[in-house]
Amino acid sequence: MNKLLLALVMLPSLLWKRMGADIAQLRAILDVKLMLDDRKPLNVGRRQNEQKKPRKAMTLLGMFIFFIVGCVYLFPLMVFADNRIMGLWAFLTLFLFMLTFSLITDFANVLVDTKDKIILFSRPVNDKTIFLSRMLHIFIYLFRMVFPMSLAAWGFIAYSMGWLAALLYPLVILLLVFMALFFVNGTYLLLLKVVKPARFKEIINYLQIAFSVVLFSTYYLLPRVMENAALQQVSVNDYPWVRWFPTYWLASVFSWVGTVPSVPVDRWLSLLAVVFPVFCLYASVRWLAPNFTGLLSEADTDAPPQKVVKKGGAGRYKRLAELFNRSSEARAGFTIAWLQTARSRTFKMRVYPSFAYVPIYFLYMFFINTNKPMSEVWASLSERSGVYLALLYMTSFVMLQALGYVVYSEQYKAAWIYYASPTSYPGKIMAGAYKAMWVKFFLPLFASVSLFVLYVWGLPALLDVVLALVNVMVFTLLIMRFSYRQLPFSQLEQMNNKAGKGLMRMLLTFLSVGIMGVGHFMAVNFWWLKLLFLLLSSALLWLIWDSFTKTTWDNLEGVEEDM
Repeated sequence: MNKLLLALVMLPSLLWKRMGADIAQLRAILDVKLMLDDRKPLNVGRRQNEQKKPRKAMTLLGMFIFFIVGCVYLFPLMVFADNRIMGLWAFLTLFLFMLTFSLITDFANVLVDTKDKIILFSRPVNDKTIFLSRMLHIFIYLFRMVFPMSLAAWGFIAYSMGWLAALLYPLVILLLVFMALFFVNGTYLLLLKVVKPARFKEIINYLQIAFSVVLFSTYYLLPRVMENAALQQVSVNDYPWVRWFPTYWLASVFSWVGTVPSVPVDRWLSLLAVVFPVFCLYASVRWLAPNFTGLLSEADTDAPPQKVVKKGGAGRYKRLAELFNRSSEARAGFTIAWLQTARSRTFKMRVYPSFAYVPIYFLYMFFINTNKPMSEVWASLSERSGVYLALLYMTSFVMLQALGYVVYSEQYKAAWIYYASPTSYPGKIMAGAYKAMWVKFFLPLFASVSLFVLYVWGLPALLDVVLALVNVMVFTLLIMRFSYRQLPFSQLEQMNNKAGKGLMRMLLTFLSVGIMGVGHFMAVNFWWLKLLFLLLSSALLWLIWDSFTKTTWDNLEGVEEDM
């Protein structure tokens, strides 16, 4: 498969050569990168060989998931069944949006990765060759993702528009991938040119977080907009600004075979669908790629300027560690988790967007996903007791995200320091890390939501707030106890690759929180029953916490072998 993909990206060798790349070096770099991708271990030690077959199954499972996602993209094509040009525009826009999101979240580090600088940067390899090798490497990754995602639409277009449109469809998707690739990477290269190298990766991280929130919001808002029957009668003549979208240019390509209306303006725009990606490639390599390696080296070596921290703020986490922990081991775990989560860009990317997910999903469930006016929904909100329970329990998502990534780190080998400590119970260190996640991420959000609940529903909801807090702690601690029973930042994320176990844990997670939430909802009108549940949940919380803090090294090793 790799040989076929390598041959595919090297077909336009004359174009790469005209852009200034050394063809022999480019082929060699790509060949080694693809070889290393196949040799990345999914586990460590003696069980590494046992993971070869599961990895192949994981590849097939990933392709199947991408195929299912591609089936969702058929929605615009079916909504605009009588208006093919608008249907293709909406479909390609959604596809481009998702590809851009994948590039920003998953492939940004491939472009700005400097792990190979020791080998390549010291050799006579020019900037354009290195830049093109990274771009084509990302393209190969994207091809593995885009191919299964595009199959459903390919079949739909073949059925509804004919075989000529089906033959043209791969070219359109290929041009779409190039547009997404050069838009994102061109933006990154431009940032390298205009911002200080030391701030480059930090800016990228915040762009990723912002884009994740926008994508999540669009995902829930778009179906609501698409349900409007009036959209089926929308015409491009009513919205001429649509023609400025590159995805409309791609949709116009189907006019070549007569499957969409042939308008003179659209025929000229369809030529832009071919010219624009080529121009983006030329502009990136010609004007942005020079000095690429030098800028990357500066971004990798220069430390960002240290902010002047006030004396009172510098020891805030130390005071919190003293306040919430009695043992020195727990204070150490609290401090490590608090500081590392502030420094890890990967952790921020995975956790910070979850703060926006809760209010967005709440608005979708109770305001947007209804045909009533928002003023009417707000007026009747205080009469619906189940609403604030859902909102309170949704805050657990932030805690789950934080706990899910607090055990993983790219610098996981530094965890040897834990094993050099004299403690007999590493569970105390893990308990300190749990408290850090609880204080830093969960408690501020839950406090804000609780104030909103008390403002709308009044003091009678106070007991529900306390019960929800204890239940969320029980349920998140159960997840930590059985799924993430590891020392903080001590594991490589590649090891978390067993889809079966991950699926079972996810199902058990939702089942447990569902049982607690349903039980709480059934008791919402009986204060004495809520008080009884609170006592039982508190006792269960104490038992789980005691078991978790008394985790021994033998227990920890058993979990590591199971992972």
